[in-house]
Amino acid sequence: MQATFEKNIAIVCNPLAGAGRAVFLAEKIVGELSKQIISHTLFNESWPNTLENFTDVFIVGGDGTLNYFINQYPGIELPLVIFNGGTGNDFHWLLYGNKTFDEQFQTALNTNTKPIDMGRCNDRNFINGVGIGFEGGVAKALTGKKKRPGKTSFLITILKKIFMYRSNNYCIKSGEGTLTGKKLLIDICNGKRAGGGFYIAPEAKADDGLFDIIIVDALGPLRRLQYLSLIEKGKHLNLPFVHHFHTGKIIIESDKPAQYHLDGEYFEAQKLEIKILPDALNFRF
Repeated sequence: MQATFEKNIAIVCNPLAGAGRAVFLAEKIVGELSKQIISHTLFNESWPNTLENFTDVFIVGGDGTLNYFINQYPGIELPLVIFNGGTGNDFHWLLYGNKTFDEQFQTALNTNTKPIDMGRCNDRNFINGVGIGFEGGVAKALTGKKKRPGKTSFLITILKKIFMYRSNNYCIKSGEGTLTGKKLLIDICNGKRAGGGFYIAPEAKADDGLFDIIIVDALGPLRRLQYLSLIEKGKHLNLPFVHHFHTGKIIIESDKPAQYHLDGEYFEAQKLEIKILPDALNFRF
């Protein structure tokens, strides 16, 4: 789809994201579009039921905002752009790296779309990843709390949980085989990183039609602490207690309700059926 200046852009903003950063960015986007006399509408508190009258959508917020968007507008085919108005912004980083606002704004206006995969977990969509077990416990502890920018809040909560978390027993089935037993964490990754900068799946690609699966066997608290920095830096894939493979579909059952997150949003379930939806979304990046 070719970029064009005959646009009508919907700006959907999460006013709670990033402790006000999302609102600031949305106003900045409005100012730039107004300067260039590009038609646009800003939606803050209430988003529209449909976006069919628009040519592009600019999403302002973090991974949680993006997760809400793809569930609010399933099947959307419009060109999308995500601006880093949240605290973690892991999927934004995957697409735009360390581009400045001005660089990303020009990309948003002038770059062709590229397809990006999306995931489906039970009855909800996700785009960056699913974290089951220890990460789910961290997500639960962070729910409703004011988060600091980057990975600070995530890291503080990990250090609190690292001595208390108890691993579930799982049965994990995919085309690659079956794994059973106690697991510390199970990550189904479309993006490379989570938690504001933890490189959980450093080799993941969001456009290859496959998830990167990272499974860590149950570890005692001291070993969790010992290997935390390696996981943070993405240097854990060859450790003997880490299982890493690729698949487009995976089924996970737990002996008791498992704590998990979708793009940082907390849920619980005893069975998760997860599949890839290749080329489901169109982003300008």
